[in-house]
Amino acid sequence: MDGGVTTAQLQEWVRAFARSIEVNKELLTELDAAIGDADHGANMHRGLTAAVTALDEAGPLGPAAMFKKVGMTLVSTIGGASGPLYGTFFLRLGGALGDADPVAPDGFAAALRAGLDGVVARGKAEAGDKTMYDALAPAVDALDAGLAAGEPWAAALRRASAAADAGRDATTPMLARKGRASYLGERSIGHQDPGATSTALLVAAAADTLDRAPAVSAGGPGEGTALR
Repeated sequence: MDGGVTTAQLQEWVRAFARSIEVNKELLTELDAAIGDADHGANMHRGLTAAVTALDEAGPLGPAAMFKKVGMTLVSTIGGASGPLYGTFFLRLGGALGDADPVAPDGFAAALRAGLDGVVARGKAEAGDKTMYDALAPAVDALDAGLAAGEPWAAALRRASAAADAGRDATTPMLARKGRASYLGERSIGHQDPGATSTALLVAAAADTLDRAPAVSAGGPGEGTALR
């Protein structure tokens, strides 16, 4: 990708994620109803709507300041564990990006891993715990692998999105070991994790927005992709 990822594209990524959460809000709530509090869809929608509003009101910001605003807004508006986890992800991501504009693909990949490290530090999750980690960690690893293999930027992003989707699907047969779902014990088996599902939407939004030339991405993608 010539020129790297621009700040405008990074902001469009957040907006595309918000649209995708809106489209899939009911599905996320249904998934959470099976093993949680039945509020993941509503909480994520509320938080990301507030984050987009905060960006609209803030005016031009560099990557670090932009993701700090997104992260802090999510922490203050999303209930349960998702607010701190997603908030920490964006705060760490922005801190790693700094004020670089545009950001080289390897720089974005490194920032994405910093966001993953933040999620681990906050939630203490590991592979197989049936959490957002099970979608996010494979996506980060896949992006690194694609770039290391010399894949085009767009192809590496698609590889990351496919890995996130596979990680999301792999949570269904897992026994939950973290969060409210862990209270269900064996009854958590057979249900797709809502956090991993929203994380797969996050990575899919990145694949849809960050691979485009700046002139194209300014128009933004459509209304998000429904998982049904």
